[in-house]
Amino acid sequence: MSSKSNGVTNEIKFTKLFINGQFVDSLLGKTFETTNPTTEEIITRVAEGTKEDVDLAVKAARNAFDHGPWPRLSGEARRKILLKFADLIEENVEELATLDVIDGGKPISLSRYLEIPTVVELFRYYAGAADKIHGTTLKMSTSIHAYTLREPIGVVGHIIPWNFPSQGFAMKVASALAVGCTMVVKPSEQTPLSALFYAHLSKLAGIPDGVINVVTGFGETAGAAISSHMDIDTVSFTGSMEVGRLVMQAAATSNLKPVLLELGGKSPFIVFDDADFDKAIDLAIYGNFINKGEICVAGSRVFVQEGIHDAFVNKLAEKTKDWTIGDLFDPTTRHGPQNNKQQYEKVLSLIEHGKKEGATLLTGGQSFGKKGYYIEPTIFTDVTDDMIIAKEEIFGPVISVLKFKTIDEVIKRANATKYGLAAGVMTKNIDIANTVSRSIRAGAVWVNCFLALDRDAPHGGYKMSGFGKESGIEGLDHYLHVKTVAMPIYDSPWL
Repeated sequence: MSSKSNGVTNEIKFTKLFINGQFVDSLLGKTFETTNPTTEEIITRVAEGTKEDVDLAVKAARNAFDHGPWPRLSGEARRKILLKFADLIEENVEELATLDVIDGGKPISLSRYLEIPTVVELFRYYAGAADKIHGTTLKMSTSIHAYTLREPIGVVGHIIPWNFPSQGFAMKVASALAVGCTMVVKPSEQTPLSALFYAHLSKLAGIPDGVINVVTGFGETAGAAISSHMDIDTVSFTGSMEVGRLVMQAAATSNLKPVLLELGGKSPFIVFDDADFDKAIDLAIYGNFINKGEICVAGSRVFVQEGIHDAFVNKLAEKTKDWTIGDLFDPTTRHGPQNNKQQYEKVLSLIEHGKKEGATLLTGGQSFGKKGYYIEPTIFTDVTDDMIIAKEEIFGPVISVLKFKTIDEVIKRANATKYGLAAGVMTKNIDIANTVSRSIRAGAVWVNCFLALDRDAPHGGYKMSGFGKESGIEGLDHYLHVKTVAMPIYDSPWL
């Protein structure tokens, strides 16, 4: 990328499929457009991979797993290569951040100073885990000596979401690489550019050909081919609940491959009367409007206890005015456009549902500017649990404020959802914090904080938010088989 002007790059270096260590055209020669959501203009055309391209990528990954060096390297050797990969990402942070800004509509402050540095540290974290994958010695009840091996599962299919294309890539790829797997990665067709750049860096880092393959394309073709492929051993998918069902069905009807699913949420953010008022306001705004609300753990159901409800609502509206919209390359800009036109129209439609169902529009609720998929930060009050905006994942900058009276009431209402990804609890009372955090059916409960996501903390949901964990040491488990090895013991002085 040679230069940029007003957020538009003059050169995109990598637009082809990455298969077996080479950038190649799709077999059918097809391409598709990727669009800048800020300007609604075409950035470039990217190779459109189909089933035939996925077959080639899987063949390369299978050969690299069955016969190549990567699964057979020592953990120490894989660690060194992953650390080199992390260093290369850090050296290219400006270019990677710019790709995600123009392709995904992210403010540079989020991409450059938060997401890409998180990617670097994820690779370093899993580099550190690569030489610490151990089995256990078993104390058997008979004269048998046994132990377990934790072996790489094989060829992995990764399907990456568009809201955090870089972090999504790292969460899946780094952990699978650490244990010795090979893989086929399909980034979202909405944000394909950074994944191709990571593929380029992986080769420079010394990852052998065929270990990482990137097939850009559409979910219904390339994604479906990955999910149903008979020679892929497991699939990891982050995205919508509807597509997650399709992935799981395809996996079941093919070779019964296991799946890891992270399918979004409708997280409660519960503010009790005794909470730190200003901190709760700031976290409610940050936890819903960061990344223009396109975040799976957004605390979009803000439950506020009746004693502070009215004051909270007024202060929330006042502070939201500080959530600046502007040039995405200005470090002070906090709010960008929705990722794509379809999502933009969906969010506006759900805002209209909120109005029609009787919720009070406190602030926002409109598109912003003459160009780009911008939507104003939006707050609804007088929201009831049966409204669509309180039940459906909006995936946009929309807060629904709901009033509650008692602990028992809010626990019941918070759990009355098909989702279970995350929750927030704001209180100074340790007994309330313990009771609520243990009662909420969600994969993460953040007390007096929010978005406490960390490379060391496992991330994943309950209920229809999916299953399996990413990040943390638990993030390795999906990519490992556990094998028990047993053999007789003869004339041992003890069992």
